[in-house]
Amino acid sequence: MLVKRIIACLDVKGGRTVKGTRFLNLRDAGDPVELACEYCRQEVDELVFLDITATNEKRKTLTSLVKRVAKNINIPFTVGGGINSIEDIEILLSSGADKVSINTYAVRNPLVITESAKRFGTQCIVVAIDAKRVDGDYKVFLNGGREATTIDAVLWAKRASELGAGEILLTSMDTDGTKLGFDIELTRLVSESVKIPVIASGGAGKIEHFEQVFKQGKADAALAASIFHFREVDILQLKKYLLLSGIEVRLTEAFLDVA
Repeated sequence: MLVKRIIACLDVKGGRTVKGTRFLNLRDAGDPVELACEYCRQEVDELVFLDITATNEKRKTLTSLVKRVAKNINIPFTVGGGINSIEDIEILLSSGADKVSINTYAVRNPLVITESAKRFGTQCIVVAIDAKRVDGDYKVFLNGGREATTIDAVLWAKRASELGAGEILLTSMDTDGTKLGFDIELTRLVSESVKIPVIASGGAGKIEHFEQVFKQGKADAALAASIFHFREVDILQLKKYLLLSGIEVRLTEAFLDVA
C-alpha cells in the first residue's frame, strides 16, 4: 500500500500567509518562513507555497521569499503562482523549489506541460486545478478562481496527466475554507480518471475528513491550510488517527512513541 501524504499549504499575499473561504475574505495567518519551519518540526510530509495573486496581478512569484523558505526546510517544496514561461519554472526550481505548480498557464498553453516535464522531469511538474460545480458539472476556474471557463475539470485532469504532469493538485472552490470536508465526489472522479497522484484540497475541518478523502475520494495526498496554521488539527494526532484507521502514513518512531 502506498503511503498517503499530509501537505500543508501556504497561500501567500504580500509576503504574508493568508487564508479565506471559497477564495474570498482573506485573513492573515502568519509569517510563511516561521510556519514552514514549524511544519517541518511537526513532520508534515510536504509543503506547498502558492502566491495566490501573482497571476491576477500579472507579476512573478516572490522568489526571494521562496529562497528563504527553501533554506529553512528539509521536506519536498512545491511553488506556484505567476508562472507564464518555461524560464519562470527554471527560476523557481533554481530558487529551491522541488516542484512547480502551474494552473492558468497550463490551461492556456497545454503543451508547456509536456515541454517542462521533458526538460525538468515529470516529478517536478504539478498541474493545479481549481474546480467549481456549475449546473451539475465541475468546471475549471483560472486566475485564482476569478475567471470561469467551460472546461470540464475531470477531462482536463485526464489530459494534463496524458501530457506529462506528475501530479494533480485539485482544489474544490465549493468547499475551500468551509471546514465541512473535502469534495469527495470531485476527488474520486479525478482520482479514478488519472494514473498519477491526486492531491485533494479544500474543505478540511477535522481529522475524520482526511480519512474520508483517502478512503472514499481515493486521494493520494490531502492538503490543508488554516486548520494547521491555527492549530485546530494537530498533524501528529492526525497521522496517528490515520494509522489506526488503516491508512499508511509516514511517522518516525520518535513521534510514534509520543502519547
